[in-house]
Amino acid sequence: MPMYQVKPVCGGDIQIDLPTCMYKLPNIHAQQEHSCTSEHALQNGEVDPAVKALEARQDEIMRKLYELKAAVEGLAKTVTTPDADLDLTVSSSLSPQSSSSTAFKGTADLDTLLGKDLGALRDIVINANPEHPPLTLLVLHSLLCQRYRVLSTVHVHSSVTSVPPQLMSCLGPRHVDSYARHLFQLGFTLIWKNVPTLQMKFSIQNMCPIEGEANVARFLFKLLTPYPSDPAVATLVDSWVDTAFFQLAEGSTKERAAVLRSLNSALGRNPWLAGPEFSLADIACFCCVQCSGSASSAPANVQRWLKSCENLGHFSPAKLLLQ
Repeated sequence: MPMYQVKPVCGGDIQIDLPTCMYKLPNIHAQQEHSCTSEHALQNGEVDPAVKALEARQDEIMRKLYELKAAVEGLAKTVTTPDADLDLTVSSSLSPQSSSSTAFKGTADLDTLLGKDLGALRDIVINANPEHPPLTLLVLHSLLCQRYRVLSTVHVHSSVTSVPPQLMSCLGPRHVDSYARHLFQLGFTLIWKNVPTLQMKFSIQNMCPIEGEANVARFLFKLLTPYPSDPAVATLVDSWVDTAFFQLAEGSTKERAAVLRSLNSALGRNPWLAGPEFSLADIACFCCVQCSGSASSAPANVQRWLKSCENLGHFSPAKLLLQ
């Protein structure tokens, strides 16, 4: 028996609908086409402009991230060397392979010359003083771009206060795919730096730095074609290269005149300095003759040879810097 009784405050016939789910949404499949009143509802498969803008923004962010990744990978290539404090990335360029190139005999295998490609781009890093631009390397770079897919990049070192605009773009314009380093076979990185002599670094683990424009030119030329198998021809090429850099580029007026006479005599017998084929000797002597200012007063055979070199087209980057 209860202690006390209380009358019910509500009737006993109240019906309560208990929920069967957390929340409900209208059935969009049951709606008719003419009853859709949403301001974002589009017909005929059109995409909302807001969605288009969002996708475009996402694509732009991804592109910038790829560029940032490429820049970081490029810096990581040189961070293990004393030249890690690069200040300004100027330009990158991809130069695709071309079917028209100077006829070199023999083929160069990058795996044989530079070692097996283990996934990272094989990057040749060159330190050069902007007061003495390496014209021969610009010509060789042009030839390499016709043989390989080359990712070319120019940097400015903190030891240099200013660099002329023509040196900034000496390797060509930046390529749209420069962030995708895996698309390239070879990297060519030129760093304008206050150094007494030109330096080249490729692999600090496997090889020491190469110093001197003549020695770096020999290394790069071997990526195009092997040195002549005939010891006499190979010695002749090396002799002309040394003569170009030590007598034409750095010699006195008397020494330059003697070299021009030797050039005139050799070119009277053959179209090129080392015989019937174009070689590194022609590249080195052409650039040094132009730098020394002796081109205008050169003998007839030398004048003809200079014109033949210019007609090849590979010397255009060097000629632009001399203007």
